[in-house]
Amino acid sequence: MSMSKAAFVLVHGGWHNHSAWNKVTPILEAQGFAALTLDLPGAGVNARAPTSLGRRPFDPAAFAAEQSPIAGLTQRERTQAVVALIKEAASFSDGKVILVGHSAGGMTISGVAEQVPNLILAVVYIAGFMAPNGMPLLAMLQHETMSSALSPRLFVGDPASIGATRINAGSTDEAYRSLLKASFYGDVSESEFEHAASQLHCDESNAGALAPSEITPERFGTVPRHYIRCTRDCAVPLPGQDHMIAMVDGAIGGKTITHTLESSHSPFLSQPANLSRILIDIAVQSLAEQSADAPQVVSIHEHG
Repeated sequence: MSMSKAAFVLVHGGWHNHSAWNKVTPILEAQGFAALTLDLPGAGVNARAPTSLGRRPFDPAAFAAEQSPIAGLTQRERTQAVVALIKEAASFSDGKVILVGHSAGGMTISGVAEQVPNLILAVVYIAGFMAPNGMPLLAMLQHETMSSALSPRLFVGDPASIGATRINAGSTDEAYRSLLKASFYGDVSESEFEHAASQLHCDESNAGALAPSEITPERFGTVPRHYIRCTRDCAVPLPGQDHMIAMVDGAIGGKTITHTLESSHSPFLSQPANLSRILIDIAVQSLAEQSADAPQVVSIHEHG
């Protein structure tokens, strides 16, 4: 069983796009792994900004009130986009796929693991939202273990009326930009932060925040799961990360295997080598376990 045939599918978090993985994919590929990324529906090339964002002079009140162009986007659309990529990855990796999700992308990878558990060797959350069955992301964000999260202070407008959770990553307000950096990129250089912020889109459909997690022991529970804890995270604080791990382990059964990085919310930028090392170790372990579990072919020779 060749390790080189394993493939990673990497799912970005909220307001981000596939470029979040640009420092990680070359490391994985250099070690013989395929690494597939995508822009989720509503993100990256699929993002659509409210027209008020581009108007000059900029009108903050109009920006805060305009209905989101992606208000109708559903979590199912995102889940299906990743299922399609999983199937593509499985087609050339003998079904050996490691599914990785960051932050809000955790809700998507949970849904994917529930739909196609047979195609996934392991699912990996990086400071990700891993919610038990029936719980939406918003409910977890409002839990007391998340009370120190800085990211909600970035939100612009009323999500219920505009149909999205909106940020203004292009804001020139120094206090807002400092908060953005502290929320997502606390241990990232200023120049890297500027580049990362330039890649962010402004709207995340409410559907992603309100759709309840749909995971069951019979399907999701059969996929080995890993969680990479980020100890200096100010978007998904460590107590919240640990609470989600405990909740899902209690509800689904089995044990989430944990790994820890002394990093902010974005180790793919600040510690790509350390993050990649953990991912590769997970792949190696998962392949070894699959090989050990595979039926053994016994050759019987008759002697006259």
